[in-house]
Amino acid sequence: MKPLLLLITFLAISSFSFSQEKIGKPFFTGSGNVTFAVNEHYTLDPDDGEPFLVPNAIFLRMGFGYEFKKRIAISVNGGFDYHWNYAVSAFPTYFSLKYNITEDQGDNFFTEVSYGKMWRPSSNYPDGNYYRVGFGTQVKGAKRWNTIIRLDFHRKGIIGFDNNRLDSVSLGLGFSFF
Repeated sequence: MKPLLLLITFLAISSFSFSQEKIGKPFFTGSGNVTFAVNEHYTLDPDDGEPFLVPNAIFLRMGFGYEFKKRIAISVNGGFDYHWNYAVSAFPTYFSLKYNITEDQGDNFFTEVSYGKMWRPSSNYPDGNYYRVGFGTQVKGAKRWNTIIRLDFHRKGIIGFDNNRLDSVSLGLGFSFF
């Protein structure tokens, strides 16, 4: 079933890219996200030198997709996640659907949902599902480069964690190239 879905997606993107009337355009995207956790050594004493929030994971993403009429985009993505508090590494691969809520002279405010598979390089935890929902802004840059700032909620299905999942909220900075 999955190879058939991939073939249909490839054929649809190919037919749109070679058609006479352009209803959209292909793009390439990448981002880096960081999650934060409350510092367990933080106190209310302002002289202790401990910050309230400390980073606890980093997510790196790359993908390519197709945008339809500056409003809806679909993409195929992959990445690397590392949660150093848990010593958990993962390689999520997923499809995303992005909807531009507003568009003003190339600048967009959007929401995005993703679903896919999370691959684990270690045998400590099995592979699981990957979910993401978030919103962000895309700022038009020079020529075809755009800057993306985003806030995302991630859910990774990992057996052995509370409720068999690892949830996190991340702040990200990325780019898109049309």
